[in-house]
Amino acid sequence: MDLTGVLAPLPTPFDDRDQVDLTRLRRALRHWIASPLTGFVILGTNGEAGLMDDAECDRVVEATRALVPEGRTLIVGAGRESTAATARAATRAGELGADAVLVRTPSFFKSQMTSDTLIDHYRTVADGSPVPVLLYNFTAATGVSLHPDAVASLAAHANIVGMKESGSDIGHLADLIAMTPRGFRVLSGSGTTFFAALCAGASGGILAVSGLLPDACMRIFELARERRYEEANAWQRRLLPLARLVSAGYGVPGLKAALKLRGIDVGLPRRPLRPAPDAAIIVLQQALAQFEEVTA
Repeated sequence: MDLTGVLAPLPTPFDDRDQVDLTRLRRALRHWIASPLTGFVILGTNGEAGLMDDAECDRVVEATRALVPEGRTLIVGAGRESTAATARAATRAGELGADAVLVRTPSFFKSQMTSDTLIDHYRTVADGSPVPVLLYNFTAATGVSLHPDAVASLAAHANIVGMKESGSDIGHLADLIAMTPRGFRVLSGSGTTFFAALCAGASGGILAVSGLLPDACMRIFELARERRYEEANAWQRRLLPLARLVSAGYGVPGLKAALKLRGIDVGLPRRPLRPAPDAAIIVLQQALAQFEEVTA
């Protein structure tokens, strides 16, 4: 399993009846598989997993695993609110062919999610998971933060192999890297600060914008790895406006609208999310028009 490079967090397609659309999923997957991306993450935040039930999630895993070839990393989001439900989701994902699971912090009782509570939660999940576990810290969405000392403690677990840090605080990310073993992979979840994260020691990224512009995101990674920092930073500056639009800007509805503009139809966002408004689509179209994808 490769936890370096760029992995795309894929959206889940829904049809006009608000049902999971596996036909659209398979069609979109063929496009992404043909790209140079290292791998894929399904059923994460961009996959709208919080709006899906377990049976729907399992169908998406099964359909995706059937198409993603061996050698391309497939990570499945398995975060749930209870430890028991998370453990069950991790087990099912492993049985359906996931290479690893990505587990967000529980957040419903956010005021009680202390470091000790989160450590116990993740250790219990990792003890029973048939595949490796990645921590998932997305404080802006959950209101819960995995602190570096808790991450350092969890990194000692044999079945916890890395984490996705979605924040853009490079100092925080550098602390995570400094306080964990060399083999523990810290991946950036922020397309707006991807180059800076690589310079700080991140092993790669799980970036929403990479589903739109896989070649550009891989170019930043490769240039940084070759220490061609000026070129990598120039690509990062070019990517920045679009990365902002599909993350903090318009979120999942914006990402789905932008993908459709690029010829990748992943349907509508699931309610209560609403489709991106016309004004947002115009802005996204302008941003895409200014970015000519370069073939790797």
